[in-house]
Amino acid sequence: MRKNHLLAAIAAAFLAALPVHSQAQTQKQTQKQTQAQAHAQPLRIGVAMALFDDTGLTILRNGIVDAARKHGAELQIEDASNDVGKQLSQIQNMIAQRADAIIVNPVDTDATPRITRMVSDAGIALVYVNRQPVDFDKLPAGTAVVASDEKLSGTLQARQVCKLLEGRGNILVLMGELSNESARTRTRDIEEVAATPECADMKILDKREGKWSRTQGQDITMNWLSSGVKFDAILANNDEMAIGAINALKAARKWRPDTIVAGIDATPDGLSSMKNGDLKVSVFQNLAGQGAKAVDAALRLAGKQPVERFVNVPFELVTPENMGQYARP
Repeated sequence: MRKNHLLAAIAAAFLAALPVHSQAQTQKQTQKQTQAQAHAQPLRIGVAMALFDDTGLTILRNGIVDAARKHGAELQIEDASNDVGKQLSQIQNMIAQRADAIIVNPVDTDATPRITRMVSDAGIALVYVNRQPVDFDKLPAGTAVVASDEKLSGTLQARQVCKLLEGRGNILVLMGELSNESARTRTRDIEEVAATPECADMKILDKREGKWSRTQGQDITMNWLSSGVKFDAILANNDEMAIGAINALKAARKWRPDTIVAGIDATPDGLSSMKNGDLKVSVFQNLAGQGAKAVDAALRLAGKQPVERFVNVPFELVTPENMGQYARP
């Protein structure tokens, strides 16, 4: 015991004998080491997905996972199963666990003001991905949106269909979930194109909510066929519903090689359908790119670096003529 006291006294005497600047230098080195160790800890990102069981959102999720792996960030990914209450609870858990940043693919974009308030009040970086929140214009500092400008998606789709119809024809519209801003915007895009002088003879006969589902797209189209609706094209808010419509037409023996069905997203299944001569129009949404940019924005915001409020990943028109450049390996 006496030996330990003696060693401590010697050490204290040695430190006291050091010049003041040497002590300060030692303290500074210790602080730097502590900061370096803290920096070495991987940043933790919570990811609240609206749904796992969706082709497009799976591509988005994989893009997030790949980017996080590249940056060495840790992920906590949750599936809300399209349940708003469940997603809010998952985000609350991420806040309680002190995630460095949270990426949200919202189930219902009308619920985003509450999400924004919860996360920003906790002082955590927030990134919305793929679906623009309704409170976009009021987003606080430390928040960003990574998506594609939906004003362009339905517009590109509808203009191409108008071109194929030579400005004249009856069309049907399969809408995504109307609780989702992108579904409302894509549908409004179609309506606005149909109101332009060059497409004024393109009439919308009916619009039905297919909730982004291939099965529902097929069921709705079967109902249209059963009721005897005469149409020249079907425009779907996504490729999944478009494929469902094609399946219905084939099952009812109403399919013709020149039948016009259009989708959005240019998913692998959508591109495969186009390659087979079925889907005539799609619009490429770089979902993997959105995922990567969402991770990049989350890491930057967590590090107190500036990020634009809206990070745009542009839409691109896809037709049988240029589909080869969008095929994924």
